[in-house]
Amino acid sequence: MSLSINAKSYAPDAYSTNSVGYTGPAHTMSVKDYVKLSRQAAAPVATFSGVARAEAKLTRTLTLTGALTPTHDAIFRVPVSIPVGAASADIDALCNDMGAWIATTAFKDLLKKQLIAQ
Repeated sequence: MSLSINAKSYAPDAYSTNSVGYTGPAHTMSVKDYVKLSRQAAAPVATFSGVARAEAKLTRTLTLTGALTPTHDAIFRVPVSIPVGAASADIDALCNDMGAWIATTAFKDLLKKQLIAQ
């Protein structure tokens, strides 16, 4: 099954038990446009049910200006840890809140200017 991200289609390319890699429309031998989704099952112990982990990683080769090299890879990783037993509505709220924050100027300033909002 392909992924649709911001009107771009990513096709499955590499499979393993707990991860799938997807190539994007700009992916070539020398340019990366790649998404990897991975998961790790919860490992319960006697006193705690554990946490399930997931990660989404987008890697894209960028053309650089004013740098010592003409291109380099940008990597955007989103690691997530959810305790076993979390309500679906709570997970939805976390996703909605993080998505809204990522769209803010404060988050973009963190990436572009290394500014931490105070």
